[in-house]
Amino acid sequence: MKGRPRVATGGSVKGTTVVWGDYGLRMHDHHRRITAKQLKVAEDTIKQRLRGQKYRLYKRVNCNIGVFYSGNEMRMGKGKGSFDHWASRVAVNRIIFELRGAIHEQVVRDAFRLAGNKLPGQYEFVKKGDAPVVGITKLEDGLTLDDLKRARKPVAEVAAAVVVEQTNSEASASAPPS
Repeated sequence: MKGRPRVATGGSVKGTTVVWGDYGLRMHDHHRRITAKQLKVAEDTIKQRLRGQKYRLYKRVNCNIGVFYSGNEMRMGKGKGSFDHWASRVAVNRIIFELRGAIHEQVVRDAFRLAGNKLPGQYEFVKKGDAPVVGITKLEDGLTLDDLKRARKPVAEVAAAVVVEQTNSEASASAPPS
């Protein structure tokens, strides 16, 4: 299929919190496809900024989708095209990198900022213990996943309100004008 591939973006908090490290880099604007080359450049940028420090870097995204291209102005048919590069579909608010080590927070923030500039999209710095995210909603201040799945108003109240509105409008329509 041509065009932007679909990425599941809602209903799950999987991959939105820091698990193994102390700090993380989280994409927070829109789901997109990131190539292996872009991830490698971002990883090298982090390593360059933290050179000489003791740390462990975790990549939470795996490039497991082959991208195939056929040339422009080709006639229809003639196969899928030739392999071009590896890519990964990254959902909104997914953690891309995690880092653990005895490093000052500001140094890690700077390294992740530089790496985020090399990647497509907008990224935010997160710490271990920050609230998970569902879609674009952070689950903080007592908000839970069940609260998001529940209707805003109970269904019985909504149905009763509709019935009351209908009877009021019928009564006002049948009443003579004053």
